[in-house]
Amino acid sequence: MSTKRTVRYSSAFKLKVIGQIERGELTMEAARRIYDIGGGSTVRGWLKAYGRSDLLPQQVRVQMKDENDKLKAQADRIRELEHALSESRLEVLALRSTLEVWEEDYGVDIKKKSVTKASLAALQKKLDTGSKPSAESTE
Repeated sequence: MSTKRTVRYSSAFKLKVIGQIERGELTMEAARRIYDIGGGSTVRGWLKAYGRSDLLPQQVRVQMKDENDKLKAQADRIRELEHALSESRLEVLALRSTLEVWEEDYGVDIKKKSVTKASLAALQKKLDTGSKPSAESTE
């Protein structure tokens, strides 16, 4: 059974390692090996914590112009789709609200069951005569 070893490094030790990296005496990987510092991101974390992010390796992305155009087009398309989705959601909300008002005004439960031809004809007859239909007339 192995026991897990936790190592705590003092601030003085961290500053010594950072100083050697800063002066170019050691690379981050060399410092890890020489001082037996565990974890690939330990020294990187020290550099960030002590405000020396400028010593971290910089990532440079090289890409073709058409790649950048494709990324921009994809981002534009995502924005368009998100806008269309929000418009659709608003439309559904408006339609549902309209149905609720219609159900309250005319006493017809539209959402629960479909309207048959007979009930639709009875409803149309009631609407033509100007009276409000009752819930029984659509069943």
